[in-house]
Amino acid sequence: MNVAIYCGSQAGKKDIYIEKAKELGETLAKAQIGIVYGGSNVGLMGAVADASLAHSGRVIGIMPEHLQKREIAHLHLTEIHFVESMHIRKKQMVDLSDAYIALPGGCGTLDEYFEVFTWAQIGLHQNPVILYNIDGFYDALILHFEKMIEEGFIREEQRDILRVATTADEILHILGSHQEVLLKMGS
Repeated sequence: MNVAIYCGSQAGKKDIYIEKAKELGETLAKAQIGIVYGGSNVGLMGAVADASLAHSGRVIGIMPEHLQKREIAHLHLTEIHFVESMHIRKKQMVDLSDAYIALPGGCGTLDEYFEVFTWAQIGLHQNPVILYNIDGFYDALILHFEKMIEEGFIREEQRDILRVATTADEILHILGSHQEVLLKMGS
């Protein structure tokens, strides 16, 4: 199993963001779950990748060529792919992953998260789309999702697409439940 990790190329202002990114990288590696991410060695991106690699995890980076120097490509990954555009990056990350997790980040993180959320809404995949709500970072966004449901812009039956976790263990539980469903469907 691989999970796409969407997160900031910045560290953020709170130490807890880096701490939890490292904890997630380690947790996923120990559970033998690979990471597919943007390929940077800085910010939360670098922290989650380094932590996974330090615990013998598989980490695949997908980086647009135009960001190589700006984001500082991580050259010690299991695999790194340089692609022509952000669109190709996002598509490859989705294609290589069985679940999608958004840690704190900026507009790019939200862009990637909302794309896979929308794809789940319209039935292009049935994989978990998880907000890792570290230290309440996504509280306002979660409230806004409730508002979109309340106002009829997201159907009530799509509420389950919004998966929120506040710990790495909760993420493992969501991923484990998804794997169980896939196994049942396959038998």
